[in-house]
Amino acid sequence: MPGKPLRIALLGYRSQPHGGGQGIYLRYLSKGLVDAGHTVDVISGPPYPQLDPRVRLIKLPSLDLFENGLLSLRPRHLRSLTDIIEWTSKLTGGFAEPYTFGRRAVKYLRKHQNAYDLIHDNQSLSYGMLELQRSGLPLVTTVHHPITSDLRIALHAARNPWERLLIRRWHSFLGMQKKVVKQLHNVVTVSDCSRQDIARDFGLQPAGISLVYNGIDTDTFRPLAGVERLPLRLMATCSADAPLKGTRFLIRAYARLLARYPELELLLVSKPLPGGKTEKLVKKLGLQQRIKFVSGISTEQMVRYYAEATVAVVPSVYEGFGLPAGEAMACGVPVVSTDGGALPEVVGDAGVIVPAKNVDAMVAAIDDLLQQPERRRQLGEAGRRRIDEKFCWQVCAREMTAYYREVLANADR
Repeated sequence: MPGKPLRIALLGYRSQPHGGGQGIYLRYLSKGLVDAGHTVDVISGPPYPQLDPRVRLIKLPSLDLFENGLLSLRPRHLRSLTDIIEWTSKLTGGFAEPYTFGRRAVKYLRKHQNAYDLIHDNQSLSYGMLELQRSGLPLVTTVHHPITSDLRIALHAARNPWERLLIRRWHSFLGMQKKVVKQLHNVVTVSDCSRQDIARDFGLQPAGISLVYNGIDTDTFRPLAGVERLPLRLMATCSADAPLKGTRFLIRAYARLLARYPELELLLVSKPLPGGKTEKLVKKLGLQQRIKFVSGISTEQMVRYYAEATVAVVPSVYEGFGLPAGEAMACGVPVVSTDGGALPEVVGDAGVIVPAKNVDAMVAAIDDLLQQPERRRQLGEAGRRRIDEKFCWQVCAREMTAYYREVLANADR
């Protein structure tokens, strides 16, 4: 029957929410689905997700070499080909977690496949997913954006041939993903921009990729009554040393804005690598005492920072969806965002959009908003309305459920 609750397995090869958007996606999609009456298990490798108590977590331990290091290998691991592959890949500069997670997921689901109506893979794009599909299990795969975009931007930012070689080696899992995605029957993505990019980079037809927008946790990310906005604070949430996130362009813009606004603050929810490019740029511009970096904070503290911010800036070169923009808008903060990737789809006319990597345009847009308190207020209110109406997780869960039912109907034919 059409309204029957579904039993869903959500797969994630690494799912800790503070490690990136994929962990946030698993956390809130699973919650939205159980809110809608479905039963959801999240099957994950480490670092593990933080889930709603109603969602069961099934752990598939890996070596987690990024946390434990190569010296964590023990004799017992040599009995597992999957562990050996993971360790050897890391030893030679590769990243095998999507592949090895796929092997572990297949082993688990062969024993428990009758427990689920449908399997939903969160971008592992591993050979194991093709095994599951061939076994007859209805399989859905979310591709947030093609990692080929990350590779191009990282290569462009590389300083020498050796660094480019290491970048190519780490991204070697893309060879597997390109082969796998062409054979998957049910691919869904989170923005039209991602749909076009996936089609271009992976050789697919856009019409064959379904679209269900991400959601924003509008209960948590919300305007806070009684918290006054500081008159001169910029805020951004972005990985400091990931070229994709465009932090360097914001820092340069901030340095220029200080000439006009000597009291202007910049709060970055980020942790720069010691000796990394961001730290070096901050020192070069003499901003060590001006930029405040915060990390390891609670979500509630982040929401409070948003409540205090005058303007939130999203400097990304590319976003497959744009959670930082959506979360800032949900908090009622006026947003200046680049046009990188899918950001214009999220921001729409409820924020100010500037060309990616254009420091001049970013300076002008921030300057304009700093001088117009009424426009800031209007944009803040418009941003919250837009997220409530189009990008909350209840909408995402409802649309994803409709997509699941379509996949299941086609599988029964």
